[in-house]
Amino acid sequence: MADRNPSLSSVHDFSTWAPVLRLLRDNSTRQATVSSPLRVTGRIGRQGWSLPLRRQAPPSGQAAQAEDVRDETEAVERVRQALVEAGIDEISFTTKIVPAGETAIRLLARSPATESGLDPHPGALLLVEGAVPQPWRCLPDPVPGAVPAASADPGLLERTLRERLPDAVGATETEIENVETRLGLALPEELKALYRVTRARWEDWGDDHAAPARECAAVGCELFPLDDVYVADASSRHSLWKFAAMEAVVTPPHAAVQGLVGSPGWLVFGDNGGGDRLAVDLTPGPRGHLGQIIMIGHEENVGASLVADSLTDLVLDRLGEPLDGSYEDGPPAVAHVNIRSLPSIEAAAHPGLEVLSIGVWEAEPLSLAPVVGLPRLRTLVAYPGTLADPLEIVGLTALEYLEIGPEEWRVLLDAGAVPRGLSAAAVKVHGDQDVAPVRSVVNELLAIWGRPPIIRTTLRGDLGPVP
Repeated sequence: MADRNPSLSSVHDFSTWAPVLRLLRDNSTRQATVSSPLRVTGRIGRQGWSLPLRRQAPPSGQAAQAEDVRDETEAVERVRQALVEAGIDEISFTTKIVPAGETAIRLLARSPATESGLDPHPGALLLVEGAVPQPWRCLPDPVPGAVPAASADPGLLERTLRERLPDAVGATETEIENVETRLGLALPEELKALYRVTRARWEDWGDDHAAPARECAAVGCELFPLDDVYVADASSRHSLWKFAAMEAVVTPPHAAVQGLVGSPGWLVFGDNGGGDRLAVDLTPGPRGHLGQIIMIGHEENVGASLVADSLTDLVLDRLGEPLDGSYEDGPPAVAHVNIRSLPSIEAAAHPGLEVLSIGVWEAEPLSLAPVVGLPRLRTLVAYPGTLADPLEIVGLTALEYLEIGPEEWRVLLDAGAVPRGLSAAAVKVHGDQDVAPVRSVVNELLAIWGRPPIIRTTLRGDLGPVP
């Protein structure tokens, strides 16, 4: 796509960027010359920025001070204000800096159809509006025989908590009913019993600053206020396509917890203090109990672990060993072929394969023939140069996400062989990849689906002499 003429917006004014460019030029440890200019890339957004600056370490035993990065902050703030005025969340750039003379900077405005990626390259391309990866579309399997654990005892739970929290303010029946209406389901009896003792509102504690700690000790977690109880369905566990497409939902027959992204039956009521959520599980696995307590980890995208067979057990500190609900018995649904994992495509191939990742590979490029026609293979990620024939991708008829290098994409584009069943895609970038060919591939892919392109604007100006 040809360069766009600068608009009246200050974000397209060279003077807006000049302080950042001077900072990069003056900070560089490599001498840029007219014959060998210095190429740098970066990103500036409303919420933060990434600039290739070598910062001086503070003296031993001291933390960095605001004045140490004042020049950087002031230079970036000028651009950030321009982004706000233009209604742009973030912008990447690439430039070649010379000590003197004209300097050009190329601005790459992220398309609304792309996710954040490795500067200055975009992340996943959202080819189908509103599409989500397959694991995020999975609903819990029915478990008709699931029953509460024998340890579940709402009466004992309530009596225990009233003894531990005699001054707590409990929720009224009306307040509980209002929450049930908001959530669209009835709260389990144990959870009702808990909130009848304490509704966990800060305003109820007044000046009693020790109350939160007492409540945490009494319940066994940081209890959320009744009004903050929520359903941890799949939409509550956001992940970029690049990572989400690499996940798989697996629930073995002996699992206590279903290996889901989220469930309409996961009622979150607390936190372990480290960002992991505790929930009552109303959609347990085949060997689980209705109303069991699970922990939804904030560092994982899929699955949850069993904490206690019931809320009563949690309060009485009758905890078993944490069990993972997403382990597999058979061949893995997600396979990694590289120099340290599986040694071949053949070793990864089986009818249940959903995700194939081909990483660093030192031998001859690989053929995809062993996985052609597999009915569930929906994700292929391949490191640049690892595929013997990119056109074999045509035989992967169930693909919804494809991430390959720009050269491999060029083969598919030139042959008119880009899989049209894709919902998202990405260009796998290796090392200091030039922006132009990557942007060209990205915009051609977006055009096939009629999605908005990445816009490049070139600005030119003179930074003046090096001080």
